[in-house]
Amino acid sequence: MPWFGLGVFKVAEGPELVNAVKTAIKHGYRSIDTAAIYQNEQGVGKGIEEGLKEAGISREQLFVTSKVWNTDLGYESTIAAYEESLKRLNLDYLDLYLIHWPVEGKYKEAWRAMETLYKEGKVKAIGVSNFQIHHLEDLFQDAEIKPMINQVEYHPKLTQKELHAFCKEHNIQLEAWSPLMQGHLLENETLKEIANKYNKTVAQIILRWDLQNGVVTIPKSTKEHRIVENATIFDFELTNEDMTIIDGLNENVRIGPDPDNFNF
Repeated sequence: MPWFGLGVFKVAEGPELVNAVKTAIKHGYRSIDTAAIYQNEQGVGKGIEEGLKEAGISREQLFVTSKVWNTDLGYESTIAAYEESLKRLNLDYLDLYLIHWPVEGKYKEAWRAMETLYKEGKVKAIGVSNFQIHHLEDLFQDAEIKPMINQVEYHPKLTQKELHAFCKEHNIQLEAWSPLMQGHLLENETLKEIANKYNKTVAQIILRWDLQNGVVTIPKSTKEHRIVENATIFDFELTNEDMTIIDGLNENVRIGPDPDNFNF
């Protein structure tokens, strides 16, 4: 799985979406992340098709992720949801399929379906999203296969250290959604100071911090210059001191729902 990719949360169907995905692939992105609930899988699929053609690469060189929504959690319904996502994306398989939220009483049956999809070779990897430690421990009781990925809200204001350590211990790769806190961190003075020091943008500093913490990251953008800029994070390294300063910004603040207290 690539360490870096494009997220498309809140990007509506239409030319802007198709163009964003195509542009990202053209500029070297090799990972695209969507979900059934985003209602944009069709446009993502079209962007992938056009992007592969323009970049002159094969489908196998791209890592595509989608997620099963809460209303489809269940054994048969999860398998059906997977097939529907494939149809909309116009793909033969997904590289990663995730349970979107840990809905109590529903995620274990859904996980059984994920294991079936994986064993049958229909999907290359399976994982979860927004799972806390107790959800994972509960899942482990019946799971034959442990989740390979846990995609969670993760940024300098929500560093999730305990969860990250737990995932590491169990060989579960942590992945960040909303790494830039939906833009809320871009005016942070501490991050601006660090950015000036490296002659980088605040976004680049945060995304580099993700990578150096061993966290896969998928920032969202639809503008070409931002898509290119966000990916320019492999040509510098943050010092340990700066990493510690960024870690110190943590306030356990969420921009999205709390996995233990959501109602949808």
